[in-house]
Amino acid sequence: MELRDIEIFLTLAEELHFGRTAERLHVSVSRVSHAIRSQEIEIGAPLFTRSSRRVELTPVGEQLRAGLRPAYDGIRRSIADASSVARQSAETITVGVMGAQAHDLEPVLEAFRSSRPFAEVRFREVTFSDPFGPLRRGEVDLVTAWLPVDEPDLAVGSVLRDEPLNLIVPSRHPLARRASVELEVMGDLVVPAIAAPEPWMSAVLPHATASGRPIRRGQTVTTFSEVLALVATGEIVCPVPDEGRRYYPWPGVTYVPFDDAPPVRWALIRRTGRVTVPVVREFLAAAERVGVAAQG
Repeated sequence: MELRDIEIFLTLAEELHFGRTAERLHVSVSRVSHAIRSQEIEIGAPLFTRSSRRVELTPVGEQLRAGLRPAYDGIRRSIADASSVARQSAETITVGVMGAQAHDLEPVLEAFRSSRPFAEVRFREVTFSDPFGPLRRGEVDLVTAWLPVDEPDLAVGSVLRDEPLNLIVPSRHPLARRASVELEVMGDLVVPAIAAPEPWMSAVLPHATASGRPIRRGQTVTTFSEVLALVATGEIVCPVPDEGRRYYPWPGVTYVPFDDAPPVRWALIRRTGRVTVPVVREFLAAAERVGVAAQG
């Protein structure tokens, strides 16, 4: 007995009407009749009694329905579960990250995998000189960046964490021996020039101190490795989020914390508008759950 014939039998057992059964299953009445006749021949007894006015299950038919219904429902659930796994296996989300952000996303990844265990998460490195280009070009679904992000076509998807701001200085610089520094010292120093969106970049690399003293720009850089190399040679210093200290020790440089800088707030950034891709929605929801748990 094939699965389709089982479906016909169980539907007729519910409807007790050949025409309604055929309409519900989008088959002809003759197809229903043929399936039932074949089953009765195979079993060796009538499954239904038929008259011009009504259709009823026979005792044999009742027994068959009682045995087939849970087995059929189990088969359908197994097929649906397998289809769900297949869809999730085909799901992919690409997250643009700066530096070691993938490691800092581990709590979010763990929460995401609990609901999407078969989805694939891919990472693509983005640079501070072009933090949002890959997102706008559709090369990534989300990107990690510090706030504020004041771009009309972009929105904050979820805040991830706060971390301190440090100043990278040459290890031989007098400031390297300090336990901490104030933002105002940057008026005496040279920082790198970075062509990046404003006011996003100025949240970390301002153009003037709080008292209004200009902060001089030196060489233009596009990568963090270039920043570290220039700091090590003594040409510049550079404010950076604490991620740099944690993941990028470098010969000849020292990370000194600011004692009066507001924390750097990292977030997942997405394109504006409704998020229509389920796997992206779930990733953002996982980040929200992690953020709420951390605050609690």
